[in-house]
Amino acid sequence: MHDDRALVEARLKRVLNERIRPALYPESIPLDVAAWVAPGEPVPVAEGLSARHSPVAVGEMWGAPWATTWFRVRGEVPREWAGRTVEAVLDLGFDERMPGFQCEALVYTPDGSPVKGLNPRNQWVRVGAPVRGGERVEWHLEAASNPVILDVPPFQPTHLGDRETAGSAPQYRLTRMDLAVFDTTVWELIQDLEVLGELMAELAEDSPRRWEVLRAVGRALDAVDLQDVNGTADAARAELREVLAAPAGASAHRISAVGHAHIDSAWLWPLRETVRKVARTTANMTALLEDEPEFVYAMSQAQQYAWIKEHRPEVYAKVKKAVAEGRFVPAGGMWVESDTNMPGSEAMARQFVHGKRFFMAEFGVENDEAWLPDTFGFAAGLPQIIKAAGAKWLLTQKISWSQINAFPHHTFRWEGIDGTRIFTHFPPVDTYNCQMAGSELAHAARNFKDKGVARRSLAPTGWGDGGGGTTREMIAKARRLRDLDGSPVVEWERPADFFAKAEAEYPQAPVWVGELYLELHRATLTSQARTKRGNRRSEQLLREAELWSATAAVRTQHPYPYAQLDRIWKTVLLHQFHDILPGSSIAWVHREAEKTYAAVAAELEDIIAGALSALAGAGDHELVVNSAPHTRGGVAAGAIASAVTEAGGPGEVRAEAREGGGFVLVNGLLRIEIDDRGLIVSAYDIAAERETVAPGHAANLLQIHPDFPNMWDAWDVDAFYRNVVTDLTAADEVALGEVTQDAATVHVSRSFGKSRVKQALTLARGQRRLDIDTEADWHETEKFLKAAFPLDIHAERYAAETQFGHLYRPTHTNTSWEAAKFEACAHRFVQVEEPGWGVALVNDATYGHDVTRTVRNDGDRGTTTTVRLSLLRAPRFPDPETDQGLHRFRYALAPGAAIGDAVREGHRINLPERRITGAGPVAPVITVDNDATVVTAVKLADDASGDVVVRLHEAHGGRARTTLTTGFELADAVTTDLLERPTDDGPAIERRGNAVRMTLRPFQIVTLRLSHD
Repeated sequence: MHDDRALVEARLKRVLNERIRPALYPESIPLDVAAWVAPGEPVPVAEGLSARHSPVAVGEMWGAPWATTWFRVRGEVPREWAGRTVEAVLDLGFDERMPGFQCEALVYTPDGSPVKGLNPRNQWVRVGAPVRGGERVEWHLEAASNPVILDVPPFQPTHLGDRETAGSAPQYRLTRMDLAVFDTTVWELIQDLEVLGELMAELAEDSPRRWEVLRAVGRALDAVDLQDVNGTADAARAELREVLAAPAGASAHRISAVGHAHIDSAWLWPLRETVRKVARTTANMTALLEDEPEFVYAMSQAQQYAWIKEHRPEVYAKVKKAVAEGRFVPAGGMWVESDTNMPGSEAMARQFVHGKRFFMAEFGVENDEAWLPDTFGFAAGLPQIIKAAGAKWLLTQKISWSQINAFPHHTFRWEGIDGTRIFTHFPPVDTYNCQMAGSELAHAARNFKDKGVARRSLAPTGWGDGGGGTTREMIAKARRLRDLDGSPVVEWERPADFFAKAEAEYPQAPVWVGELYLELHRATLTSQARTKRGNRRSEQLLREAELWSATAAVRTQHPYPYAQLDRIWKTVLLHQFHDILPGSSIAWVHREAEKTYAAVAAELEDIIAGALSALAGAGDHELVVNSAPHTRGGVAAGAIASAVTEAGGPGEVRAEAREGGGFVLVNGLLRIEIDDRGLIVSAYDIAAERETVAPGHAANLLQIHPDFPNMWDAWDVDAFYRNVVTDLTAADEVALGEVTQDAATVHVSRSFGKSRVKQALTLARGQRRLDIDTEADWHETEKFLKAAFPLDIHAERYAAETQFGHLYRPTHTNTSWEAAKFEACAHRFVQVEEPGWGVALVNDATYGHDVTRTVRNDGDRGTTTTVRLSLLRAPRFPDPETDQGLHRFRYALAPGAAIGDAVREGHRINLPERRITGAGPVAPVITVDNDATVVTAVKLADDASGDVVVRLHEAHGGRARTTLTTGFELADAVTTDLLERPTDDGPAIERRGNAVRMTLRPFQIVTLRLSHD
């Protein structure tokens, strides 16, 4: 019997590939083809349609990298084909292995109406079913010759990732441009045989059902006349009807299929190409929805809908119609499928604000789910943000990529840092590009970890990453799998329907507390440092622009730039997409991002300057502007105060030569020793009488590692990178710079390899931190640069800032889960503490770091806890020039820092004070009386009502009794969700005059809407 099975399986494969599939189009005639190559970037449709085309022939090469070719195809349906189904078969030279990663096209009618997209698994355009015969056909194909960057073997350095370096050699050979008869019966037979063949392969060898299927497939193949497949296909299908009609068992796993095309908003293609990818895919999906009544399609990312609306309004009209019918589902409620580790608190909130607002305004749809199938891990603050945005569910798939520890659940409740729980699902199919293959569905059923208490899972179905979406073949398979013995039951469902059923059947789902850490792609916290710096700077400038614009609007009636801020926010949110901010896109994407961030910064600086000018008024008084959320130098948060110059006195900075070389800096709070190598060998907290640097060690030690991961160069750093390390201790120069009573600086220069680093170590008056400004001219390849701070602290855990709070991670590696977190994310600070005394490292541009602990072998046998900031990498794929050139970082060592000090210093380094001139001080528009309460946003309400919106949170991890006081006559105060709608899901507030009192839970987010007279 085994031999029979093997023979049938081999026979099925050969007959399908060599006889039945080729019979799908039994008759064909060539189309007339002409082409025009657009100069430079893509042109408007009207220009492509009206251009002068030149004849081309099948077999000719076409398509320089990133170019656009407009093909015109014409023909006439033969009259003898009347009554038959006819399609155009348009093969641009596709490689069927990689839909979405190569050439694609959007088909238009001569009047410019979009018809459908062409890709490797979607090469057809329907002419008629049936045709009359004699129809004249004409289409125009806007064909993008995108290069195949992720080829086999993958991860090889290539200059194809930027039009400026990709060259002009044609990449594709025009393969087929025909009108052809489409044999529907043969097509259905193909689907029958594929479903049963794949089912047969997954059934147990001793399963009677397997042998029933095998015998039926054998009979069907016997019924096929290999010299007349078209004439015998119906007879072959008849042999399969009985096995296809056998119903699934009552206990079968249930799969909710959701049509899907996870389209990366940029990755191995630039943003402008994603605009066209979305148009091609949605054109196909809206057409498929019209043909297939049971089909449901979901698309996330409001940005992508906005692109269609702007660039392809005809396609958008079809999308809106399908959304209104409940068939095309706006999913996720975010502006893009962003990274969730690195975006700051407000940015993460605004992803939902802008996404949900767009879907509600355009479609009247509000999402209950967050949809992030491909994001590289999930920050511990996210559940509260999702809930505060009015959602309650989360879907992702990416955690299944973890290399070391298998996540123990597929359906569970995820608890964030404030105790909020979100019902979460990881599809056990382990892909967000499900093709309805039998192997995928069987894997989902076997893999599902919550058997016995739940039996539902979701399968995002369709070609993704580069787009394409669901195909008619996938829908045909799902139809056969709706109720088929031996298979999970498949039903097309909207995400919300799946979640409602899944939550109802599993009310006591297990709880996972803390971040959802992806044990992969850890290097995305460091790659493309300029993109990360641009993001951080944009976030801080947006905070300032909103704060001062709102203050100026309330104080002086200065116009609030609603539309301008809205547009800038959307630009910044777009660049937080999970292949842009993480640094895993091609060179073109990051080259453009750098220019975009520069333009955003310039525009925001203009907004800030205009608002501050309106507030300060005309005058020549020197004023200090404090945008940080805490008082600084006597200047209240959100205030403009007169500059004060002190002449000498306590805290004056001194600098002197150090015995043995180097320098000593003292300010009455800290005593810093920098040796002749330019390394910090002592950072002494004078009041606490406590040394920061571990004995025998030096801090601010730059270390360089070889960095050649096994794959996914820009994404991954593998643990073995730590096996080899070079300490950069040689200094070209260690010199004392300017010394005043207010600050003293030591300058250090180092050369290594082809690179150079210059650092300025500054101790300022009245500050409990040492600032380190670093300029790196980086020209290494496949290297990893770290800055190490060995601390004389015994700690089993450390704090790392995340959105609206911080989380604790272990410093030890007791378990494989802990060992896997050898590179992790922090926002503005990392803090390590023994009871009563701690140290913080704060930064203005970095995210990746590692923390380790070792036991010293000296007589003290104390513990050294080493914190290392990840500064630069140099992977060669997908951008072979990643991070080459000049970079600037600012970080600071803060001895004696408790968690509150870390929070405060983290904000200060990111929001340096400004100095302006004007008529005089300006009081803040709002103040809070508790340093544990951090204000993340002060703005005017998005509805242009003039109400002031304040978002704040508890930042220390404890309870906070807080009074917020307005600098204006307060008419009313209400708590709202992130979308500024009143909500009861917040703390009780007590208003007395212009003061609002409340008590916050640990890390609780509160949004207040404040009305004024």
